[in-house]
Amino acid sequence: MGWIHETNLKIAKSPVGRWFRLENSGHPNERKGSYFFTEMRAGLATFFAMAYIVAVNASIVADSGGTCVCTDAEDPFCFANEEYLICKAEIKRDLITATAAIAALASFFMGLLANMPVALAPGMGLNAYFAYTVVGFHGDGLVPYEVAVTAIFVEGWIFFALALFGMRQWLARAIPRSIKLATSVGIGLFLTLIGLTYSEGIGLITGNKATPVALAGCIPSTLTEAGTCGDADKMRNPTMWIGIFCGGVFTAVLLAYRVKGAIIAGILLVSIISWPRGTPVTYFPYTPVGDDSFDFFRKVVGFHPIGKVLAVQQWDISEYGSQFGLALITFLYVDILDCTGTLYSMARYASLIDEETQDFEGSSVAYMVDSIAISIGALFGTPPVTAFVESGAGIGEGGKTGLTAMTSGLCFFISIFFAPIFASIPPWATGCVLVLVGSMMVSAVTEINWNYIGDSLPAFVTIALMPFTYSIADGLIAGICMYILINTIIWLVEIASGGRIVPHNKHEKDPWTWRIPGGVLPPWVTRLSKGKKDFWRQDVSSVEAVDEVSAAHGSDQASVPEKGADLSTAPAKMSQEKLS
Repeated sequence: MGWIHETNLKIAKSPVGRWFRLENSGHPNERKGSYFFTEMRAGLATFFAMAYIVAVNASIVADSGGTCVCTDAEDPFCFANEEYLICKAEIKRDLITATAAIAALASFFMGLLANMPVALAPGMGLNAYFAYTVVGFHGDGLVPYEVAVTAIFVEGWIFFALALFGMRQWLARAIPRSIKLATSVGIGLFLTLIGLTYSEGIGLITGNKATPVALAGCIPSTLTEAGTCGDADKMRNPTMWIGIFCGGVFTAVLLAYRVKGAIIAGILLVSIISWPRGTPVTYFPYTPVGDDSFDFFRKVVGFHPIGKVLAVQQWDISEYGSQFGLALITFLYVDILDCTGTLYSMARYASLIDEETQDFEGSSVAYMVDSIAISIGALFGTPPVTAFVESGAGIGEGGKTGLTAMTSGLCFFISIFFAPIFASIPPWATGCVLVLVGSMMVSAVTEINWNYIGDSLPAFVTIALMPFTYSIADGLIAGICMYILINTIIWLVEIASGGRIVPHNKHEKDPWTWRIPGGVLPPWVTRLSKGKKDFWRQDVSSVEAVDEVSAAHGSDQASVPEKGADLSTAPAKMSQEKLS
């Protein structure tokens, strides 16, 4: 429509457009294909794809009991202690507000300061480790809740130091190209697996004893004790079919015709169908859990202040020294690999990677925003905050700038007051969306060097283990270790033989060196060491001046490919063209 185009153009030419480098903004590094209304729509898509975290994170972390104390000698786990369960319900309501608040704050500033289309929230997987291992079910874990959030607070500031001095950015750039590409593919399959399971998807597959997974599709109430479906019950769940046809096929057809907001339309359609009670596909069945969910849904608007989990850090850790250290180190390595891998993959998916430096614009600020969000989230009482792979839903809608993340952040802020609505989006509404996004992300598999075993096998291990271990970090660790092992052995054999024994096609290996362009230290440190007084400003060349706004970010500037440049390494190229 004409008014949309005119509004996009006016905003692009304004200071806002230049800050976020929208197309037609005149910025030397403007991001082609980025328009204001497209960014707004992309932010909504990201939010709807990850809105489940508000309810899911609160439910998982509340299982730890939070700051509630069980003193019932006859019921040591307080399964039936009314006073404890009332306290636990209050903890869950606190965590709904805390989750929405930290997701809003972190996502907004990720967009504003780092100009990245990536939303943040307390991480899935990390929250389960926090609730069921570190604190334990109803507090039966390694350390109390107060000590666990103290470890997370400290972890955030350690991350900040690593980001400030460039170690996180260097780590991301130093990872071999085949592993980076494989990470995008692995995350795509990881998203697909999430979308196909019961917890956050359509329930098409489930775990099995005889085999790792099995066909499911039965009504959850008919699942056996082993969590499987009987042969007569498979593929009979009406919510699964609603998710497949209204959330999957319908969305895919809209994408084929380049309908704007296709992903959002699919999520909303399934949600609206699932909200009325008394239907086979209702999200609110007539059960105690369904009644409780529907009572919460009917409130529509309501604000619950954080009471029992706000700033409850316990700094006297003398009783829990080794356990505290174990929890801190585990959070540290899992989060740094998880977040680094996710941010890099989302940047590549949005075509924001500089192929020369293997870095993305605003990386320094992006990592620092994530680090500070971790510590603030700990004060709110939540597990570590991290970048969400569901951001791919917004990037799939055309999101390329921080306006996408800011829109998601504003939606999370609104959800603080409308949590009953936003927490009631059923998992089968977002399941097929995750599958669609996964299908877009795996396109990077064609860019992996499959000709040389030293590149292909580590990449394959990375791709396979991410979904099979249900962990981005585990897949990345395995791929890197395999890469180091294979290529080090080949290098040692070559050295020992005087260069006579080498693989026949080693010349086809992707080049790699630890001397990454830009070095280990971030540019601001290099400029400071050279005596540059305004070291926070990026150096400018006679060919291309860098705008003062981007200098204020304090981040490395990555070149955006010129028209006609080879974009074959951007896995989102095809999908972005389809969605533009």
